Amino acid sequence: QDQLVESGGGSVQAGGSLRLSCEASKYLNVYYTMAWFRQAPGKEREGVAAIVNDGTISYGDFVKDRFTISKVNTQKTLYLQMNSLKPEDSAMYYCAATARRVNSPLRMNEYTFWGRGTQVTVSS
Repeated sequence: QDQLVESGGGSVQAGGSLRLSCEASKYLNVYYTMAWFRQAPGKEREGVAAIVNDGTISYGDFVKDRFTISKVNTQKTLYLQMNSLKPEDSAMYYCAATARRVNSPLRMNEYTFWGRGTQVTVSS
C-alpha cells in the first residue's frame, strides 16, 4: 500500500521559511505526478504545487515565486521549500501522488494517495 508521510511544518513569523518533506513508501519514479495541497480552516483544499515525472511543474497563483517543489525520482522524498511566508499561508499542508496521467495537476480529485498533513502556522 502506498503511504505518504509529511513533516517539516511548524510555526514561523511572517517572512520566514520552512521546508516540508513528504516521505513515500515507494521510490518516486512510480508516480506520474506528485503535489502539495493545503487547507485552512473553513476553506477548500487548494493546490500549492505539482511536479510531473517529465519535470513539468505547476504552482498555484498565490505562490508567486515564493515556493519551490522538488524531488529526485530515485529517492523517496518530495520537498516543498517555502520562503517569504505570509500569515495567509497558514494551513494544513498535504502531500498527494498518483500513478495515472493527469489533466489538471492542481486539482485534488486527480490524486489517489494522500498523506495526513503537516501544520504550518505563520504569525504576523
